[in-house]
Formats: sequence, C-alpha cells, structure tokens
Amino acid sequence: MRLDHLILPVNDVGASIAFYTHILGFRHEGDRPPFAVLRVTPDFVIQLAPWGSKGGEHLAFAVDRAELDRLFRGVREAGIAYGDAFDGVGNMRGPGPADGAHGATSSLYFFDPDRHLLELACYD
Repeated sequence: MRLDHLILPVNDVGASIAFYTHILGFRHEGDRPPFAVLRVTPDFVIQLAPWGSKGGEHLAFAVDRAELDRLFRGVREAGIAYGDAFDGVGNMRGPGPADGAHGATSSLYFFDPDRHLLELACYD
C-alpha cells in the first residue's frame, strides 16, 4: 500500500499553485474539477480543493541533501519565514533535528499561503 493522492483545502487556488510550483518545484498538471492537480512525484499528487482553510495540516516531504540545500535557498530568497522545528517557524534557524518514517532527519519547516505546515526532511 502507498499514498496515492492528498486533497488539500486552500483559500486561493492560484496563490497555492504559484507557491507549490515556484517554491517546491511541483508541476501543475491542470484541473480536474473541483481540484487543481499538483504532481509531487511520479506516484503522488496533491489535489488543491477550493473549499477554504484555516491551515493546520502538516505535509512532510523527504528530500536528499542537494535538494534540501536548493529548496532552502529558494525559501530564503523568497523571504519566507522558516524554522528548525515544527513549533519554531519564524526563528530563522534551520534545518534542525526531527524524526520521520525512516528515523532521524535534518528538517526545515515553513508555512504555505494557507498556514499548512510544510517540512523538508533529509535523512543523510
């Protein structure tokens, strides 16, 4: 069994598409009403739902060291507040120690436009 897709409620689909494509490099594959579809990996998509959100979801993405470094540069260049812990967004430190599905990680945390908590987790 594996996770196939995730429905993520958002307030502004266009802003979310821009964020996830520009900051994380996901590919917008178009719309399958009522969803906008973002390709994360060949086997996983996020379906953005225009239902509104107060935020609060946590999405953790495993990345290798080079990808973490590249994405971290993009977060800093975009002026996005970040942190070294799930409860430390805005402390502008990071990455920090965390745990993932395969053990210890070095993780960076920040919010998307709807205040969903994103984590970039590196296992090396």
